[in-house]
Amino acid sequence: MTQVLVIVLALLIGFVAGLRALTPPAVVAWGALLNWLPVDGTWAEWVGHPITVTVLTILLAVELVTDQLPSTPSRTVAPQFIARLVTGAFAGAVIGAGWHHTFSSAGAGIVGAVLGTLAGAKARGDLVARNGGHDLPVALTEDAVAVLGGFAVVALASII
Repeated sequence: MTQVLVIVLALLIGFVAGLRALTPPAVVAWGALLNWLPVDGTWAEWVGHPITVTVLTILLAVELVTDQLPSTPSRTVAPQFIARLVTGAFAGAVIGAGWHHTFSSAGAGIVGAVLGTLAGAKARGDLVARNGGHDLPVALTEDAVAVLGGFAVVALASII
């Protein structure tokens, strides 16, 4: 049962990567730092180091700002899509590390990233169209969903 829950959480953190590529690495780092994720003694232990958490949090903040710029490419172009796959796999692997499900969780993170990327792009496009072409409120809402959703996934991992 635990393996299924870990895979589901990895899938969900991957979905978050589809919304915001750098959110999952930052939230799993915070989860490791706060001992919400059992990474002590695993390959992922370094993720919870205060320097790692600081760097990933800064990168997340930069992403949240740059996403609002009109010059930011679509999440579905190859470099953006690949980045989401990588960060989804990484965050999924970190979630799975404490339960010795690193590889299956990385795979689930990739699947979630594909789903989140495609669903996020479609939803954002539809919502912007319904909103008279005003992207900023939709983008800010997506930011909040990604960050809060990411922390919710990591918090759920703490109760497994």
